[in-house]
Amino acid sequence: MKLAILGGGGFRVPYVYQALLNDHGSPRIEEVWLQDSDPGRLEAMAAVLATFAEGVEGAPAVYTSTGLDKALEGADFVFAAVRVGGLAGRVCDERVALDLNVLGQETTGPGGLAYGLRTIPVMVDIAERVKALAPSAYVINFTNPAGMITEAMRAVLGDRVLGVCDTPSGLGTRVAAALGLDPARLQLDYVGLNHLGWMRRILHDGVDVLPRMLADDALLGSLEEGVVFGREWLRDLGVIPNEYLYYYYFNREAVRATLDAPQTRGEFLATQQAAFYERIAAASGGAALELWRETVASRSASYMAEMKGAETGEALEDHAGVDPVDEGYAGVALSVMAAISRNEPARMILNVRNGSTVTALPGDAVVEVPVTVDANGIHPLVLEQPDLHQTGLMQQMKAVERLTISAALTGSRADAVKAFALHPLVDSATLGRKLLDGYIDRIPEVAAVFTPGGRP
Repeated sequence: MKLAILGGGGFRVPYVYQALLNDHGSPRIEEVWLQDSDPGRLEAMAAVLATFAEGVEGAPAVYTSTGLDKALEGADFVFAAVRVGGLAGRVCDERVALDLNVLGQETTGPGGLAYGLRTIPVMVDIAERVKALAPSAYVINFTNPAGMITEAMRAVLGDRVLGVCDTPSGLGTRVAAALGLDPARLQLDYVGLNHLGWMRRILHDGVDVLPRMLADDALLGSLEEGVVFGREWLRDLGVIPNEYLYYYYFNREAVRATLDAPQTRGEFLATQQAAFYERIAAASGGAALELWRETVASRSASYMAEMKGAETGEALEDHAGVDPVDEGYAGVALSVMAAISRNEPARMILNVRNGSTVTALPGDAVVEVPVTVDANGIHPLVLEQPDLHQTGLMQQMKAVERLTISAALTGSRADAVKAFALHPLVDSATLGRKLLDGYIDRIPEVAAVFTPGGRP
């Protein structure tokens, strides 16, 4: 089988390739095509993968291409991890908002809407190329904002596109480790949208272990969410929120911490990645691999540092230095491929079509919920409906997402202004208009959306 990875020069690619090397089922991926607009990034990642493949019998062959069609043609699966506007765009996502004393973050708040505005047209065009060149392929979307992008692509690909974010399943794995339980025997009761959801029950052999976790000071304090939200708030809620809900529940604190930080996350990563690609150009073999490992360890160890009382980019002492996010992405993606291609049923949490799963949302909306995956596709599980607070926030954010999709595909400034103004972390029509104008002024790919004939 053939796997195309769009954004093939990105840092997650080696995790995916490692997972493929460890997969011995049949059929399996035999060709991996890395596609990226930057040939230097492609060369760097190909060098890292070559080191992993040394001495491994039957290692998937790796090809690189700056052309989209060549990578897509005949693919069985497509991974999409595209960053339109690069890290320079991410820095603007953060800074335009912070200049107006609003949260600056790449997926949550106005920064996520700016990211979506410039990314949706590109991803819909990619969906059209997939439909033409690989009509039987499943697209596994990692591109953020993952729920919004997946929903826009569904208009072209239907159920053959799904979104992956491993934050919910990663939480379940960490809870299992803290309690000394086998994660394979857990069932996770989770409901929400991407980066906006709640873990309501964690069943181990049918017994909910979440109350045990919430009641234990030491266990709860050892959990990343316990550090981010504080034990008292988690007990007040009676659930464990997705960590990105910190930006909603503690918005003032999050904005203050980000403003006080010497640099934003995007600025830290831009500096780090520039140094990485410069150094790896002169490296080879094992040196390239070690440089990649060193860089991703630094990235992961400093993740959400400012929300945990540290400076942006500062390594946290209690972090293992392994990137669970990216390892998790690779594991979830491999499970999806095995379930579909080999009919190895799996249960996971994905961004998929709602149907009748959450009755308060439209059937064609994309939600993040537990599903089973097999050769017949993706099947959302029946779940208990979210409570009033959860439902209200999901509905408001889904309205904002849909306005953003409409604005990105039609160039409607009115829809874009409404999306910014109605976002609960903006909550002002005047501010919403200033945000849109700021992003148009600072990010060419956003400006192109609202320029006739200028869509990227």
